[in-house]
Amino acid sequence: MLSTSLVIENRKRLCAKLLPGSMAVFNSNDVPPTNSDGTASFYQNSDLYYLSGVKQEESILLLCPDAPDPAWKEVLFLRETTPFLETWEGKKLSKEAARQLSGIKTVKWLAEFPTIFRQLMCEMENVYLNTNEHKRARIVVESRDARFVAETKAQYPLHNYKRLAPIMHDLRIVKSPEEVAVMQSACDLTEKAFRRVLKFVKPGVNEAQIEAEFAHEFICQRERFAYMPIIASGKNALGLHYIENNAVCRDGDLILIDVGGTRDLYNADMTRTIPVNGRFTKRQRQIYNSVLFVLRELITQLQPGLIWSNWQQNACELIQGELVKLGVLSTRDIRRQDPDNPAYRKYFMHGIGHPLGLDVHDVGFTTRPLPAGCVMTCEPGIYIPEEGVGVRLENNILLTDSGPVDLMANIPLDPDEVEGIMQGKSSKKKKK
Repeated sequence: MLSTSLVIENRKRLCAKLLPGSMAVFNSNDVPPTNSDGTASFYQNSDLYYLSGVKQEESILLLCPDAPDPAWKEVLFLRETTPFLETWEGKKLSKEAARQLSGIKTVKWLAEFPTIFRQLMCEMENVYLNTNEHKRARIVVESRDARFVAETKAQYPLHNYKRLAPIMHDLRIVKSPEEVAVMQSACDLTEKAFRRVLKFVKPGVNEAQIEAEFAHEFICQRERFAYMPIIASGKNALGLHYIENNAVCRDGDLILIDVGGTRDLYNADMTRTIPVNGRFTKRQRQIYNSVLFVLRELITQLQPGLIWSNWQQNACELIQGELVKLGVLSTRDIRRQDPDNPAYRKYFMHGIGHPLGLDVHDVGFTTRPLPAGCVMTCEPGIYIPEEGVGVRLENNILLTDSGPVDLMANIPLDPDEVEGIMQGKSSKKKKK
């Protein structure tokens, strides 16, 4: 749980960026329906959690620094708890508990929102509303925020409407020391689960059983997978988003494992590639070492001020060089390649990394120089369809003015260490 002092500071930083005479509104996410009367697991809106620490559904945060009534400068609205509701759904936040959690003095039940909102709308000129503006988002379901935007603009068409997303992207890409500590804990949980898996894997196990080993560690901590896990053995690793996780792992194959755990809604994002039988073949180790070399080179480049597109280009050039060394590409292939479709793209076709935080693909402007305090994934890979082999490695890196800090430095990565653990040999943790 984020500290009260942190969410108070987060709200102060946001309010300092609002124009005079402004109000900002944040809605929780919907509880997603499934079929019949079923629902999927609720996952809180990242911005609302960042500013309030509240994980409860049907919550609204209203910020109005210039409100004429000081009590309305910050208002948190909650679903009213009743004995009936608690009987069916469990305990909900009381007003006092929400005050202590968020540091917001004025906590109201949701039924009071329309009246207070209207009174403030009559006083304010600018209204900041929230939308999902992640560049990779595919918006196919109308969100609670989207409904609120439409309803508000229809009822109050003459206000000056502003976007919250660019402000939140700027705030959230830089992680506070407390956030980094939570993310380190998510990485440590992922490490514990991975070490369990290294001791479990052997020829004949099913990908689903490996997924279950990760789930065991995460659920025991009352946490969850950060995203749908990828447990891809053999040729399955050639599908970047393979999630069926139902094949038998065969002797002599590799398994590409792309998994992360969470801690208090902050995410880890790890990829490892391991041999099913506990020992890399000579060729597998060659490919693995090429990817490992690129990973380590690219981590050193993660310095404040780095432009993501330059980093991506560096990654492509490094991987191209390794593909030549591996005999997958020739210098002739490179000389004759189409500049718009370079030869390496057949074997490396994805981005080299992304911001990480409350969202796995976290918000932040990667077209701008990356700031100190940003956490980036670094995930080079080489995929060779002709050989039925895919290798990807991924760590989570904190950018600092004194150099990159690897939050996954303790997670086994060296091929000798991986083999040693899988063969029952001890492994000493590195010091962070």
